[in-house]
Amino acid sequence: MCADQPLFRRRSDCSLLTPDGIRLQASLWRPLGEGPWPALLMRQPYGRAIASTVTLAHPQWWSEQGFLVMVQDVRGQGESEGHFDGFGQEAADTATTLHWLRSHPNCNGRIGLYGFSYQGFTQLVADEGTEPPDCLAPAMTGLDEREHWSCEGGAHWWHLGLGWGLQLAALQAARRGNRQGWQTIRQSLESGRYLGEGLSLLEEHDPHGMALRWFQSDPEERHVWPRHTAPKEWLAQPMLIIGGWWDPHLRGCLNLMERSLAAGGQPELHIGPATHLQWWPAVQELHRRFFQRHLQEQSGVCNASASKEPRLQLWDQRLERWSACENPAPQGGHWQLEGSGLSCHDPLAGRLLPQTGKQNDANRSDVEPPSGDASMVVLVHDPWRPAPAVGGHLSPTPGPCERGSQDARSDVATFTSLPLQEACLLRGFPELELNAWADQEGFDLCAALSVIPVASEAVQQLSTGVLRQRGEQALQPRTLRVQLQPLEAELQVGDRLRISLAGAAWPAIAINPGHTNSACGAPDPHCRVISIAIDVAGASLRFAPLLFPPLP
Repeated sequence: MCADQPLFRRRSDCSLLTPDGIRLQASLWRPLGEGPWPALLMRQPYGRAIASTVTLAHPQWWSEQGFLVMVQDVRGQGESEGHFDGFGQEAADTATTLHWLRSHPNCNGRIGLYGFSYQGFTQLVADEGTEPPDCLAPAMTGLDEREHWSCEGGAHWWHLGLGWGLQLAALQAARRGNRQGWQTIRQSLESGRYLGEGLSLLEEHDPHGMALRWFQSDPEERHVWPRHTAPKEWLAQPMLIIGGWWDPHLRGCLNLMERSLAAGGQPELHIGPATHLQWWPAVQELHRRFFQRHLQEQSGVCNASASKEPRLQLWDQRLERWSACENPAPQGGHWQLEGSGLSCHDPLAGRLLPQTGKQNDANRSDVEPPSGDASMVVLVHDPWRPAPAVGGHLSPTPGPCERGSQDARSDVATFTSLPLQEACLLRGFPELELNAWADQEGFDLCAALSVIPVASEAVQQLSTGVLRQRGEQALQPRTLRVQLQPLEAELQVGDRLRISLAGAAWPAIAINPGHTNSACGAPDPHCRVISIAIDVAGASLRFAPLLFPPLP
């Protein structure tokens, strides 16, 4: 009965043959009436039926807006033939698919690409010389497999990397008819066991998969990591880029903006209140207006109402509102850390002071200014009860969060400002610089930047970051720099700013065992208790630009 409904009568399946003899399967959704129409193309590895509806409107809705919509299974996934080999396979198949769609009798020759994550990546790569699409809308994606897909601060994304890799492994198991393998993976994910057994499951069920290759590659060996490129002509095309403050691929979106600007493009970048899978409702309308402007207008170019300059729209995490950013230069000033041996036990013993001068501590007469060894803070990381990751862009519970209970732990050091005397805009990449070392051959520094709103004790986390040290260098005092997730937040009079430091962010990143005889992973008997010494004398917090170079 369902097949008789108009919804399904407007959908048809089709296939194309690649030059090397592989048949790629797709679904086409056509508008009502007579074509041809401009087309939207999405290429994805998760089975074309889902069509990225976890974040984007169903193809039926897009067809109602007057677009022919094609959703294709990439090579080796869904019902498409061939072997799935990850990012490296996509350039040639994207070019082949574009040529096929452009010549389809229901396509008027104008094509826009859309989709997020992997489906964002497939928009960006093609063989050199391939005629570009008329516009692109990549979201939450990037071109560098290390920087934008798998690592941060010298550490692999643990929870995210294993979860995504096992999802692809399960799809491959189902494709082979391995029902038991699919169930084993699913049960491991549902129970949380994947955090300990995930690598073994990848080795068993997807030994040649991209995710396992990432985990087997050292984040410090830059030369072994693929960095993909997009044709310059593609980067110069109209582009709508969607990013989220709590999305792990945000750095990739910012890099894509930089690449497009360098190629002579005028991209739009909207960074909003979004995790990887949970976006803000208005994003659908952003896409609709973008595709209408570039595909449906007769001229095929922006109309007079469209901005002539690159557009950067930022969601303010503190004020919860949008602002057009004309100058994305870093904002937030320069802050100094002060601490003592009680910074892990007394939330007011560690202080964050503006560079312009030390604020008066008259309200805490029991706290003396630190001097000598009093500026030394020692974090004790116990792998039996590692400090947990909450909220942010890498944890299992991404997004904004209240982290007061985490900051109350004795293995977390906090540095808090006095109430601000004037509003303060924070914009850019927070960068924490300090001297640190440990009593073991390896340690992690996991940082969080938060605001305590005026007349409140709630600790609202804004940004997180990590830096990993391994080997003998961890034993010697060194100046380290921890870069956190970029942000936009206008603090108000009376707000307090806080930096929190811990030796773990489990399971966002694996546990550092404190030596090089074992790999980083889940807590196990080989993991050592690590004492991390932080000399906060001279430690500082600054903000780096969102874009390099900044907008012209």
